Amino acid sequence: MLFRNNVLEEIKTGRITLAFRQWTRPTVKSDGSLRTPVGILAIESVETVRPDEISDEDAGRAGFNDRKALLAELRKGKGGELYRIAFHLSGPDPREALQQQTDIGVEELAAIRKRLAVLDENSRTGAWTTTALQLIGEYAGQTAGNISESLGITKPTVKRKIRQLKELGLTESLQSGYRLSERGHVVHNRLSD
Repeated sequence: MLFRNNVLEEIKTGRITLAFRQWTRPTVKSDGSLRTPVGILAIESVETVRPDEISDEDAGRAGFNDRKALLAELRKGKGGELYRIAFHLSGPDPREALQQQTDIGVEELAAIRKRLAVLDENSRTGAWTTTALQLIGEYAGQTAGNISESLGITKPTVKRKIRQLKELGLTESLQSGYRLSERGHVVHNRLSD
């Protein structure tokens, strides 16, 4: 479930606590969670609704001026069953704290090295982690396009691979491109030694 940047900011303030989506199958579930750029959303409920069950208040909680505006936006979609998703921001993305952790012991570094080796071994495109960390470390804002050219793989594949590095707290997404996190710089320097 994706949100536009302006909607994410309203979620962050607590103004938006509902979303409406048309899906053939829900991509989130009740009592689940969803990681977003503004933090972790706790999914309170996911339920099917009919358009006539949506109120102006619901539309407001979803970031629309009224029910009519929300329904007009939904008509632009691909169709499917209509779902009402209630949520609240439950806290920051734990990767943010991980990105700041720079006190990395020998055992932790060995675990990171092992995880990177597994990512390389499981990649259909060959070893990529060291080159990607090096490219991203060269300058903040390295784009997926630049990295894909250097690695000789598609841009969508690069984005997926960079998300794997982000899971380890090694990279951060910028408005445009990526950079190494503080943790990423430490790991990259120690792996290069």
